[in-house]
Amino acid sequence: MTDAGGALAPEARAALLKVLEQLREDPASLSSITDQRAWQVHVVDSLTGLEVPELQTASRIADVGAGAGFPGLVLAAALPDSRVDLIESVGRKSGFIERAAAAAGIENAAVLNARSEDVARKDGREHYDVVTARAVGRLSTLAELASPLLHHGGVLVAWKGRRDSDEEAELERASDALAMRSERILEVGGRAGSRHRHLHVLRKAGPTPDDLPRRPGVAKNRPKGRA
Repeated sequence: MTDAGGALAPEARAALLKVLEQLREDPASLSSITDQRAWQVHVVDSLTGLEVPELQTASRIADVGAGAGFPGLVLAAALPDSRVDLIESVGRKSGFIERAAAAAGIENAAVLNARSEDVARKDGREHYDVVTARAVGRLSTLAELASPLLHHGGVLVAWKGRRDSDEEAELERASDALAMRSERILEVGGRAGSRHRHLHVLRKAGPTPDDLPRRPGVAKNRPKGRA
């Protein structure tokens, strides 16, 4: 377990050191940062999400575009009573996450080698309390991917860099079409792996719109709310 300040229980810390060891040694080379900076850039950055109370208490979490497993594996280690599904469509990335979770003994993490849109059409529809996404795409794209995965009242926590007024305006224009509302923005750069880090917290504000999810890739290429 961990508190919002990032103090990990010894067993969680040991598990995440194993994850970073796998990242450093794996031939897939999923991150250019595998040296002494990796703890701050990957682990501490991921732990800032726990400053969102809904994430601390979530039973079911989906990490969309999980990449090398951040923040999903970190959250799973820190929240052993939560189920964390790491959704990653690229086979070599999902394979790495599976190996890292097994080596670290993180048993409450599961890897879904699929597009999030396809997960939302099946058992994942309106299944999750929280969706997380780190460095995946524009806010309106992330909101669109999260909406059909979240139950009514669930939240999206999106790790972003500098605030972008155009991107935030695009999200505002898309809010009704996505049933997602921007609720708060946390500046966590003083504690994260990037000094410009912001966490955007969006809440599912109604039933999933009938046209969601759209076909895989459409949310990225033609985001709703684009001027």
